[in-house]
Amino acid sequence: MAGLSCGIVGLPNVGKSTLFNAVTSNQAAAANYPFCTIDPNKGSVEVYDERLEVLSKISKTNRLIYALCDFVDIAGLVEGASKGEGLGNAFLSHIRETDAIVHVVRCFESSDVIHVKGRVNPVEDIEIINLELILADLASCENSLGKIEKQLKQKKELQATFDVLTKVKNHLDNSKPVRTLQLNEEEQQILQGYPFLSQKKVLYAANVSESDLPEMENEYVKMVRDYAAKEGNKVITICAKLEEEIAQLPKEERKEFLESLGLKESGLQRLVKASFDMLGLITFLTTGEIETRAWTIHKGIPAVEAAGKIHTDIQKGFARAEVIAYDDFVQYNGRVGAKEAGKARYEGRDYIVKDGDVIIFLHNA
Repeated sequence: MAGLSCGIVGLPNVGKSTLFNAVTSNQAAAANYPFCTIDPNKGSVEVYDERLEVLSKISKTNRLIYALCDFVDIAGLVEGASKGEGLGNAFLSHIRETDAIVHVVRCFESSDVIHVKGRVNPVEDIEIINLELILADLASCENSLGKIEKQLKQKKELQATFDVLTKVKNHLDNSKPVRTLQLNEEEQQILQGYPFLSQKKVLYAANVSESDLPEMENEYVKMVRDYAAKEGNKVITICAKLEEEIAQLPKEERKEFLESLGLKESGLQRLVKASFDMLGLITFLTTGEIETRAWTIHKGIPAVEAAGKIHTDIQKGFARAEVIAYDDFVQYNGRVGAKEAGKARYEGRDYIVKDGDVIIFLHNA
């Protein structure tokens, strides 16, 4: 897996393109009218990890390679998108290709920025998009059920799939997203062949104004938090306008600028961390004279699979992994010191890699 792919969605004029410009420093069109974004803009952003800088000083590395997070700025959605209104069909196909959804919700008043519904109501905005995803899934589910029903007489083995999709249809009929449907392991396996839009995990990005800094809280944000809590989803607060300003600063000035506003880290850093957490992702680290690098994997992956992220040959010839916890690596000033302190250990192929493990994979050629 090269990295995490998040589709940035939201109604027109909620701050999607402004946020995208900020996180990728990629100038997507941002304007005060609907459908400014037609084709999806794509960009990769480095996932800043201060651990790499610390390790590089110890290893005397000149080259740092951060994990990458891909963002896709998807066209503004309107009511009726599931029936092809606005850019509906294009929107739905673009979102299908992403790992997760970052749903930008407007949580600020401004007479300068038109709201597509004429008023600010974040819960109503969320429900418009959620319903459109549900309706699109319902049409897709009914289509699949129709095809399977015709084959059932000849292919009895399709009965289990038919039953699961019937469950999904009934759930969607009640305006509930697929991700809230309780399924057993076998049913979940069956459903993997049907990439429903409302099955994707959602992170709500509540977009506030600069007047809400540094707390970034207001009555609209509270409404989003209450709504997300009922769904079991997370919320982060951002100020897209501020993020755009930060992105234009030289990297060495950004931390000082944030501190002057009473902020510890940028919205981008919090957004990526929350996205990683939502998808169950972690990073392990490698460091040496040539480079210091972060590698993205899913939680629970064994060492032999993690080795394959670096190179398939290393996975095939896996012998063992030399593992040092990040804190130990730093405390004992590198690999040699950690070994002398008994903090380096050798693990086999089934060792479950942890976030921050500093690893060397030993393998047979």
